[in-house]
Amino acid sequence: MTDTNRRDFRARYFIETPFPLEQAADVLAGEQSSGTFVRVAGETDDLRRRSRAIVQSIEQVGTIGTPSLPNAFLQRRDIQGPYRQAIITVSFPVDNVGANLPTLAATVGGNIYDLGEMTGVKLLSLDLPAEYVKLFDAPRHGVAGTRALTGRAEGPILGTIIKPNVGMTPEQTARVVASLCEAGVDFIKDDECMANPPHSPLARRVEAVMRVIKDHAQRTGRKVMYAFNISDDLDAMRGHAARVEAAGGTCVMASLNWCGFSAIQALRRTSPLAIHGHRNGMAMMSRHPALGIAFPAYQALWRLAGVDQLHVNGLGGKFYESDASVIESARACLSPMAGDDAVMPVFSSGQWAGTVPATFQGLESEDLIFLSGGGILGHPDGAAAGVQSIRDAWDAARAGVPLPDFARDRPALAHALDFYG
Repeated sequence: MTDTNRRDFRARYFIETPFPLEQAADVLAGEQSSGTFVRVAGETDDLRRRSRAIVQSIEQVGTIGTPSLPNAFLQRRDIQGPYRQAIITVSFPVDNVGANLPTLAATVGGNIYDLGEMTGVKLLSLDLPAEYVKLFDAPRHGVAGTRALTGRAEGPILGTIIKPNVGMTPEQTARVVASLCEAGVDFIKDDECMANPPHSPLARRVEAVMRVIKDHAQRTGRKVMYAFNISDDLDAMRGHAARVEAAGGTCVMASLNWCGFSAIQALRRTSPLAIHGHRNGMAMMSRHPALGIAFPAYQALWRLAGVDQLHVNGLGGKFYESDASVIESARACLSPMAGDDAVMPVFSSGQWAGTVPATFQGLESEDLIFLSGGGILGHPDGAAAGVQSIRDAWDAARAGVPLPDFARDRPALAHALDFYG
């Protein structure tokens, strides 16, 4: 029996086990709350009512003969298959965690991956009560704020990545930025591998880049958003963000998985800038279907940390992920958790005019940042034509006209279709 007054949040998991599903699910719930592998002194019935996680549902989805993951625990006991696969939902008391993001992550995604009863575990999604979400740092800017800062009130925010990725001096980078501003982009970002190297110290890069961005804004009235990669230790990140703010910048970028929840929370609390969340490395946690964390759960945790923009990969791109998975990720970013707290999904990796129609049809929204590196910088007629080809493609998608037909009197789009094919 549970405490009827307790507030719970829920987590959905994929599990695989040779044990009865009810037993394995109960082990997971106990391990991540008040229990262990045996009943211990102090674990009273009252404590269990208040603090123990509860398995709410179990849905078997398959059975296989070979385990998805190695497991010495089972080998030591000579336990064989079949291995049952299921989707389970577990509810946890809010009071077990409170407004503590690292502990929330440890609760829903900690020792579950070490459990001997499992040959597969994946955290799929989180269902957090709105009043609980409001205890954390919401995105400061999100969708509406990103639009306001870029001056793009409607339609996709078109952007690109500085190429070559690394190696250029601050002055060389600034020249590329100047050409991209003239080409008509809304957004530019550093590469995730380009932070504060000796050949391009961030302080000098911020000064050089912001000089040309402000000059462009004075001439055109439109200020391009530049996401400076400030990934570093927390003290350095705070200093970097303050330097970007003082120079008139509007956005900073961080490699989320390597900086960590606490660093991003601290950055959110001390800087007014938009935070561009780069998910590089996430595939090590998500790529295997029976291990890790799926993006719907991943994005929920980072939204609690306060990111404003979050990478979701791209359709038909250069990475492994399916188009359906990318669209599901983007929709998760745009789904409210506690009111108006959506974050801007960032499409990237091999994106160009040709990937626009599927993106538009799949997402059914233009609240996104559409990043195109080679699709802009590699256009045979130059970067401005690359930007124009993508804007043409969005016009075609809205009108429901196939790209080849729309391109008949749109030379930038026509040349993109010919070149990228």
